[in-house]
Amino acid sequence: MRHACRTSAFLATLLGAAGVLHFARPVPFDSIVPSALPGPARHYTYASGAAELGTAALLAVPRTRRFGGIAAAALFVAVFPANLQMTYDWRGARPRKRAIALGRLPLQGVLIAQALHVARRG
Repeated sequence: MRHACRTSAFLATLLGAAGVLHFARPVPFDSIVPSALPGPARHYTYASGAAELGTAALLAVPRTRRFGGIAAAALFVAVFPANLQMTYDWRGARPRKRAIALGRLPLQGVLIAQALHVARRG
């Protein structure tokens, strides 16, 4: 049980920081919104930032932690297309940027697994 608490604290911190960044510095996030989505990229940036902040709050509160784990897993799946878009867009970038973009893909799977762990264990 203690491991699930540390994992939920880590995910809450990660999602909370990412959510704040979506509002404080939206341009980098706008740039990875897949162009196939209708409407302005900024709407998706703000919506995902709000979802991250809400999910962080769910993970931080013991009574809502299990639901927060489910929400976090769903969120990590939902933003995966943006990670794919970034990998595609950065295919001609410097090696460091390409490595960051490629590294995010398997990391997303780890985050999904951690979120599901929290959902199971609370």
